[in-house]
Amino acid sequence: MRRTTALLLRHVGGGIPQALADMLVCPLSKKPLRYCDASGSLVSDAVGMSFPIVDGIPCLLPKDGKLLEDHQRESGHETSPRDSSD
Repeated sequence: MRRTTALLLRHVGGGIPQALADMLVCPLSKKPLRYCDASGSLVSDAVGMSFPIVDGIPCLLPKDGKLLEDHQRESGHETSPRDSSD
């Protein structure tokens, strides 16, 4: 039991347990998300959006997502997402 609990409580960046991170998908494309160390957010490469993590809780509502610049998506880095309302 301890071993299972320890596995479930391993954290990815942002304080999200690894088991949860493995299950999370983009709310728009339903494709897997990756964690970005630079911004501390979850990134959907399929649609080019970044979703914030607030107090260890991923905010996966489409309205919370921010569009990424084209060169950031190509390089796999996210440094300054632009607001989707642009």
